[in-house]
Amino acid sequence: MAETILEIDNLTSGYQVKQGRVEAVKEVSFKLGSGEFLGIAGESGCGKSTLAYSILKLLEDNGQIFSGSINYGGQNLATLSDKAMKKVRWSKISMVFQSAMNALNPVITIKEQLLDAMYAHRPGLKEKEAIARAKELLELVNITPDRLYDYPHQLSGGMKQRIMIAMAMILQPDIIIMDEPTTALDVVVQRNIIEKIGDLQEKFGFSIIFITHDLSLLVEISDRLAIMYAGRLVELGNAEEIYKNPAHPYTEGLMASFPPLVGEIKEVGGIPGKPPDFFKLPTGCKFETRCPYAFARCKKENPEFKSYDSSGRLARCFLAGEER
Repeated sequence: MAETILEIDNLTSGYQVKQGRVEAVKEVSFKLGSGEFLGIAGESGCGKSTLAYSILKLLEDNGQIFSGSINYGGQNLATLSDKAMKKVRWSKISMVFQSAMNALNPVITIKEQLLDAMYAHRPGLKEKEAIARAKELLELVNITPDRLYDYPHQLSGGMKQRIMIAMAMILQPDIIIMDEPTTALDVVVQRNIIEKIGDLQEKFGFSIIFITHDLSLLVEISDRLAIMYAGRLVELGNAEEIYKNPAHPYTEGLMASFPPLVGEIKEVGGIPGKPPDFFKLPTGCKFETRCPYAFARCKKENPEFKSYDSSGRLARCFLAGEER
């Protein structure tokens, strides 16, 4: 892996609700390399978005980082004040939010929205320079500069999504977190968005954390994959290796639930049971009640997240690396 630019160490975060504390992210650790494309996949409610919001300290009012560290640029972001975090957000680490194309203000032009974002972080920027930068950004995402004066309702869904990607790039950050950036777009537009993201990353060299439930998409575009279940990482490794030989039964189930993009046609299956209730998690392995390979030990012990082969792949399963 390239030089580490971000290191998450034993991060636990979540929410305080009436029933108690929900640890939506539990003891998560991983490193992100400079220029790396890291995909994070899992079912809805597994903690993917909470992880993203934790990195930028944008959790809701009842959200909290309970323990662990988020190390970037020699600082632990988890302990920074709001004032200090404002210097990190967008200038160092930015984000394309889930359903981002609906985040644009419908009564303000694209120009005003892009310039507002610039002025918030570069208050001394002259308007002429800001407009030039805004036009440059639109061209980077294949939108003609004259669209700068349009309102959001005059743009297609794909164009609005590309504008949100452009907005995330305004200050040339080191890392862009993308939370389901192609949701609600048709497959052709999705393909165009993904190709554009790849082109921009190759040109500017920023790192990407790409979050989605669509594992088949991530296999195609990611350098490495991280699989989340019940707030925990259950597998982490090279995307191609995971695709060819998933080490965790949950990863195997996710793979089987999406039609392959290439190769022979196969029957699509599903994962039995229901997504976990964070207030009623099993004592042992959190996937045990849905796992076709579960045995007695799985009910009693929670497997460690550890390397099981010489490649450095990590998995949270007693059977990782063995024939199933």
